[in-house]
Amino acid sequence: MSSHCHDEHEHEHDHSGHSHGAGGHDHSDDITPALQYSLYQHIDFDSITTLNESTPDSGKAIVKKTWAERLEDEPELESNADEQLLMHIPFTGQIKLHSLLIRTSDSSSAPQALKVYINRDLDFSSASDLEPTQSFNLSRTSEIQDIGVKRALFGKVQSLTLFVEDNYGEDTTRMTYLGFKGDWMQLGKAPTNILYEAAANPGDHKVKGTSINQMGSKLG
Repeated sequence: MSSHCHDEHEHEHDHSGHSHGAGGHDHSDDITPALQYSLYQHIDFDSITTLNESTPDSGKAIVKKTWAERLEDEPELESNADEQLLMHIPFTGQIKLHSLLIRTSDSSSAPQALKVYINRDLDFSSASDLEPTQSFNLSRTSEIQDIGVKRALFGKVQSLTLFVEDNYGEDTTRMTYLGFKGDWMQLGKAPTNILYEAAANPGDHKVKGTSINQMGSKLG
């Protein structure tokens, strides 16, 4: 476990001086470490909802982008009536969230105030009134922002709700990539055993929830 934590610690900090937007940079060397804690294959894509999106399913589309596609400008999520967005992202099991991966732009349409809630499906009114699990101030940048969370607050997550409350002044908010890093656990009566089995035999589950695990594998 100690080597796992050490590697995890190093990866959390290795983006600080890395320029993903540098011209001519070969991004193939970025893929392996980024995927080490990727939760991509454990997202329930079909159940993602986004309120106030200008194009239907565009919120789902930016989450469906793979890490290799993270710097592509299309598809793009843009808000509709105002600058606010509310995204609900369920997972196929229980996760321990490490960080959010977000790409926007160096413009006034970039989201600024982000509130994150766990295990709640909210509307704009309830999101505005409810205390978030954690709040963040995002940067105006076209770089990938790797935003670490307080892990003690995100240890038993089955869904995330992201509320973009404000941006940098534009009438609408735009985002082009959204990803998640963390650890995944299949839901069941004995999560410790299931976690061990998942690590040892990821394709050989004979426990309750097998279909959920298989669905997550197909999505990945």
